[in-house]
Amino acid sequence: MVETTYKITGLDCMECARGLESSISSLPAVKQARVEFFEGTLTVLGDADQKEICRLIAALGYDVGEDQAIPTTKQKESNALLGFLRYLLQRSETRLALAAGVLILLSFLLSWFGLPGLIAVVLQIVALGLAGWPIARSGVFNLWVNHSLNLNFLMTIAGIGAVVIGEYAEASSMILLFSIAEALEGFTNDRTRRTLSRLKDLMPAQALRLAHGRVEVVSVENLNVGEHILVRPGDRIPLDGVILDGESSINEAPITGESIPVWKLPGDEVLSGTLNGDGQLIIEITRFVPDSTIQRIIDMVTEAQSRRSRRQQFIDRFAQYYTPAMVILAVLVATIPPLVFNAPFLNLADGTRGWLHRALALLVIGCPCALVISTPVTMAASLIRAVREGVLFKGGAFVEALTGVKAFAFDKTGTLTHGRPQVVDIREVNCQGDPNRDAYDDLLALACALERHSNHPLSRAITSEAEKRGVANRYPAAKGLTVRGGLGLEGYIDDRLRTIGSLRLFKEEHHLPAVVHNWVERAESEGKTAMLLCDGEGMRGFIAVSDSPRDTSKSVIQTLKDMGKRTIMLTGDNHTVAGVMAAELGLDAYRADLLPGEKQNAIEELRKRYKTVAMVGDGINDAPALAAADVGIAMGGSSNTQAMETADVVLLGNDLQKLPFAIHLSTFANRLVKTNIVFSLASKMVVAVIALLGYAPLWLAVLADMGVSLLVTLNGLRALRFKV
Repeated sequence: MVETTYKITGLDCMECARGLESSISSLPAVKQARVEFFEGTLTVLGDADQKEICRLIAALGYDVGEDQAIPTTKQKESNALLGFLRYLLQRSETRLALAAGVLILLSFLLSWFGLPGLIAVVLQIVALGLAGWPIARSGVFNLWVNHSLNLNFLMTIAGIGAVVIGEYAEASSMILLFSIAEALEGFTNDRTRRTLSRLKDLMPAQALRLAHGRVEVVSVENLNVGEHILVRPGDRIPLDGVILDGESSINEAPITGESIPVWKLPGDEVLSGTLNGDGQLIIEITRFVPDSTIQRIIDMVTEAQSRRSRRQQFIDRFAQYYTPAMVILAVLVATIPPLVFNAPFLNLADGTRGWLHRALALLVIGCPCALVISTPVTMAASLIRAVREGVLFKGGAFVEALTGVKAFAFDKTGTLTHGRPQVVDIREVNCQGDPNRDAYDDLLALACALERHSNHPLSRAITSEAEKRGVANRYPAAKGLTVRGGLGLEGYIDDRLRTIGSLRLFKEEHHLPAVVHNWVERAESEGKTAMLLCDGEGMRGFIAVSDSPRDTSKSVIQTLKDMGKRTIMLTGDNHTVAGVMAAELGLDAYRADLLPGEKQNAIEELRKRYKTVAMVGDGINDAPALAAADVGIAMGGSSNTQAMETADVVLLGNDLQKLPFAIHLSTFANRLVKTNIVFSLASKMVVAVIALLGYAPLWLAVLADMGVSLLVTLNGLRALRFKV
């Protein structure tokens, strides 16, 4: 199967995109067709002839360019009106509409000067043909291919009907207004697409590669992991990597949303799309282009737009029945009053509008464009705004769901705390003297041999302390390593089974001397986490580590409580340590000594109590709980691939303070969606009533449809400028 992507221009509304997708899918050799409206792309999977696909796209009234990127405007348009005029002149359909507008204006001037009315009528009919031809072609072709009625077909019928009843000026003006309104909606959506495309501009197309003592300009696509690149002051970093030489301040706002630059030194990780400050850097590449941070974010934002919220899915189903129902209603309006009540079918000389005219007005407002676009445009804007702030939603469904969460469950290590615990105490059973004595170091060296290949924060604390003391390599890495279900690790060192783990594990499986038990209880009462070690023959001692809370954890918890949310900590740590932390941060409740699977069960219990629950974790040991929650929220996704893949929402900058922002944005977006839906339905109902009473000219019906579509689009785009 061949997958081909086409750039499509002229997609002015969601209904257009859906019709195009359906048309391409009907081709025999096409396995699947997918139109991304906000990207303006068509992806076709199958062996269909590309020329045939291009002809079909052109027949539907759209322009196509194969495998081309969406054009972006590098400089901001200084004047929106000039930008719209430029947009009108770029498309053949709108150029015809502009010509039609000149003819209509000329016809009105001729009538005003008292010249023969026949000349004005001819000009209006010619204008109707110029502006209406692209609309009629698209509507009829869509009916032929997809067997469905779209707005273009309804407008074609309305235009013909207006000519039949002799309303030439109204027919031409209606079609002209429709064309301009469609173009204005397309222009607005095009600006939305450019906003998304600016994310792609964050990744440079070229980089400076260091090879054989020379600096050469190469495409980023040709760079490999392990190669070295030069990043000059002011350059954007092209790929993820590690600094080998140099130091500089890095502006990570495009990824994390944090505006304060971060000072980076040799050995520090840098992310693609971030901006280098004043220092020159030599960087070793650690990820290919498809795996780079900015590319993963772009891919996930693009994919997120196809994950529709429940409200959007309902509206799409509703729209499938709405338009046919309006057509049937229009037919009944045009026929029943004249046949049953002897009401006028055509317009009367005294200006009374006949029932055919009223039916035509209903036809015009019979397309659910405003209703259909009310949700996706808001969700797309919200997704982009969130990314700018360092929050990645995996789809509109989660933007919709987050505001309804009643309880937030938090992992402790790496979420409420910094996730950088340090060894603060070492005790050896047979040696209760100076902590720097060799027996203490030997205990630490054994622990390091067991923990060396683990990425858990507690493991990193042990290996880091062993490196500081110079004993990290005293023993080889343990063989036959076994993870004891979140309780600890065991493996063979020098052919002897060694175990490191929690007090819970050692109570169940090992003899625990009273002195060690007292040590552990004292450490835990101080908020420290204790890990005990057994060398196969007996207890050796314990290592205590401490991890301080994030500076923002307490304020975030209080903010959530002020919102009326419940806050619960779920941790694998013991009850004493968990209780100290919960009291310090002001949490409503906590549960301790939980294995990963038990965290999942705890989420299920919380869901029964609070209905909707979010889990906030670091994505390392929290995958079952993240998946079980209504909304899974992961910390530190900018450098944590597992977190980005597991969660529904990712706090890219590893900043818990972004959580309240995400909730506020979710609330704002849902309010916009509800407003748009109510406004769309109410305006159509009002105009429908006016049309049935005979007071609605056709141009008012066009304004009710396209004008409202434009208004809900502009209202939805307010999410791009959202601030707490």
